[in-house]
Amino acid sequence: MADLTVVRAYAKNVDQTPRKVGLIASLIRGRTVADAIVILNHTPKRAVRPLLKVLESAQANAVNNHGFDGRTLTIATLSVTTGTRMKRFKPASRGRALPFEKKSSNILVEVTGELKPKKAAVKAAEVTTTEVSEAVSAPKAPKVAAKKPATKPAKKEEKK
Repeated sequence: MADLTVVRAYAKNVDQTPRKVGLIASLIRGRTVADAIVILNHTPKRAVRPLLKVLESAQANAVNNHGFDGRTLTIATLSVTTGTRMKRFKPASRGRALPFEKKSSNILVEVTGELKPKKAAVKAAEVTTTEVSEAVSAPKAPKVAAKKPATKPAKKEEKK
C-alpha cells in the first residue's frame, strides 16, 4: 500500500462482556471490510451489532472524511478492551446480597487502504472562451406572461 494512513472508530462502554465481543472480533480481524461485513451479517450473536456499527463507522470515516477507496479498505487493528464495570448486588436467601459486576467493552477499529484517485480537472477544451462569449453576447428574450384582463367580481346588492 502506498499510504500508511489509518482511520479509527471507537465504541465505548458497550454493554457486552469483552470476552463475548472478542470472540466475534477474532472472526473478522485482518480481513477486508467488505468480507467482515458479510461475515458479521451471517453470525447469529448479539455481540455482532456493536462490532458491525463500529466497522461501518470506520468505513464511512475513511471514505467520506479521508478520501479512501471503499473497496480497498482492510482492518488494520481490531481490539476489544474492558470498559467500566458497574457493581451490583443480587438478592440471595436469608436476606443476603451477592455482589456481581456488569461488564462493558471498548471497541477500537482501525482501517487502512488506498486513497481514491483524484478526479481530473474540468478540461478547458470543453468550454472555450468563444462559447462563453457567445452565450454572454446573445441575451435571451425575456419571457412575458400573457396578462388576463382584470375582472371585478360582481357586487352583491344589500337588502334593506
